[in-house]
Amino acid sequence: MSVTLFKQHFGVSPQGTASAPGRVNLIGEFTDYNDGWVLPCALQFRCHVAWRRREDNTITAVSREYPDQIDNFQACDDYQPSNLPWANYIRAIVAALQSEGYVTKGIDLALWSDVPQGRGLSSSAALEIALLGALNSAFDWNIDGAKIAKLGQLSENAYIGCQCGIMDQLISTKAQPGAALLLDCQSLEASSVTIPGQWSIVILDSNYPRKLVDSEYNARRADCEAACVAMAIPSLRAANTEQLAACRDKLTTQQYLRAAHVLGENQRVKTTAAALQQADLAAVAEQLAQGHNSLANRYEVTVPATDTLVAIAKAELGNRVAARQTGGGFGGAVVCLCHRDDVPQLLSAVERNYTQKTGLKATTFVCEAGAGLEVNNNG
Repeated sequence: MSVTLFKQHFGVSPQGTASAPGRVNLIGEFTDYNDGWVLPCALQFRCHVAWRRREDNTITAVSREYPDQIDNFQACDDYQPSNLPWANYIRAIVAALQSEGYVTKGIDLALWSDVPQGRGLSSSAALEIALLGALNSAFDWNIDGAKIAKLGQLSENAYIGCQCGIMDQLISTKAQPGAALLLDCQSLEASSVTIPGQWSIVILDSNYPRKLVDSEYNARRADCEAACVAMAIPSLRAANTEQLAACRDKLTTQQYLRAAHVLGENQRVKTTAAALQQADLAAVAEQLAQGHNSLANRYEVTVPATDTLVAIAKAELGNRVAARQTGGGFGGAVVCLCHRDDVPQLLSAVERNYTQKTGLKATTFVCEAGAGLEVNNNG
């Protein structure tokens, strides 16, 4: 993987490696940047980074996914975007570190990832956290997990231009195998919620031509912030439905609907976590169904392709499947939880119906809940 790529390109062995996972969010969408609660789990898909320190200040990066592209820049330079989109994330991480007082020097980097890109599974956070883990190890900074997650978020907010919350970076750092994490995005406290061993996580990639539309994402965050101003509160975490109703006349329709989604979603996260602990699939299914409907009608981020996948799953398995769109929206993937014995029936239903209804072909992944950031100093 990354070690082989490193040897092929740089001609020597790396001094260390780091890897971090993509994630799927079971429920809790757009609550993270509102200081709310989320319930993601890591997946077995990972981004791997192999590294070796240099004697100069040059940072050189290569990627398996872009074999003809190499990025070079000086560690001491101010942030300048690359003309290679993937390399912008590396430059953004270095800039975020330097803004927090961490002095980077020269290093060679080789990246290898099997996290599906552009599918709402957070390939960017996997890259950010793996890279931060590598640099943290290479330069002996001893940065803790919560700070690593914050640095990853800072890189996106300040340099990439996406005003994401901290969920993706936090789960990629702290995930535990076989479990989701109930994350408090205000305190950054996390508690493990075991996913029943007889259940499977199934990702249905719509293959709708999606990009994370930063302007739309950021506009929804601005709507939430406007609702907070109207209610004179620091974040929607501090709001309740009575406060929101009392301020209805001060808000646009969009601002009201966005805030209403967040308030309902926070409660759905807690209810889903409790149902998971009881292995109550029907209760989890009800919460995810409510969450998907809210994403469609209040946050307005679903598309016909993902709505169709959810409808196919529910028509086939009823309350034996929990299904909703996951990720940043405007396409991407649907997450399903079902008993492993029902997976073949679910996949068959998608194959029979999805292309007929949409003209698209879904890509499916049967997944396991994976581990968070892992670092190896021995190459």
